[in-house]
Amino acid sequence: MSGSASLSFGEGRGKTLYIIKIGGNVIDNSEKLHQFLKSFASLKGNKILVHGGGKMATKLANEMRIEAKMVNGRRITDIETLRIVTMVYAGLISKNLVAQLQMFGCNALGLSGADGNLITAQKRPVQQVFSKADGITQEVDFGFVGDLDDASVNSESLLKLLDNGFIPVFSAITHDGASQLLNTNADTIASALAVAMSKYYQTQLVYCFEKKGVLIDVDDESSVIREINPEKYEDLKAKGIVADGMLPKLHNAFEAIKNGVSAVYIGKADDLDDLDDGQEFGTKLVK
Repeated sequence: MSGSASLSFGEGRGKTLYIIKIGGNVIDNSEKLHQFLKSFASLKGNKILVHGGGKMATKLANEMRIEAKMVNGRRITDIETLRIVTMVYAGLISKNLVAQLQMFGCNALGLSGADGNLITAQKRPVQQVFSKADGITQEVDFGFVGDLDDASVNSESLLKLLDNGFIPVFSAITHDGASQLLNTNADTIASALAVAMSKYYQTQLVYCFEKKGVLIDVDDESSVIREINPEKYEDLKAKGIVADGMLPKLHNAFEAIKNGVSAVYIGKADDLDDLDDGQEFGTKLVK
């Protein structure tokens, strides 16, 4: 590690770093996005933003008559799709977010994994997948999709950006180190960043989505479960209170905590100010 990075290691220890991920429900709504970015910019301390792509990439693909290929709800990224998501995620959306953050006095820097060699990935191998539609197991090549491992994040270089006052804004595009760009799940990128940077900071991972948190009753926004530890998580699963799409999100969250992340929050983007004010924000996942 370089001298400046070594100094920052000591300085960063004990400080909080927020890694905040937003999805399409925020990106696709200009009013919500504006308010979220204003709140994000005012969030005190060190922070990193990770974003997905919303409906924009799908809309552009449709206009270009490029058919979306899905298996069990998971997108196959062929070369034409990769070109579109790279243009939309790392181009249009990234620069729109950065420009708005600059307006709020937040010195943001739009990045993909290839920039500064910050996030490398491996192309996902062909997998055996059970097709719910056909009722058979088949080999599926997901195309140019990137998977991450423990060595994916170049934490020393990222630390230097934070040291110099930049606010990284990551799109969901990585690379394999051999000139190939890859489409990577934004939730996974946020988790990998939080784990990698936990060497230097008390990292807190925040997933912003359309609900106020993990709910006892999905139709009742006031039924937020304020804190979940692994034992309570198992109980909620057994009772069927958490299921379907929330399961992988919570599983990944607890894996992040197990690997050094201080806490994970799941809550509504509209309520981000509560996190900064020390008020209750969404659901907090702890050891």
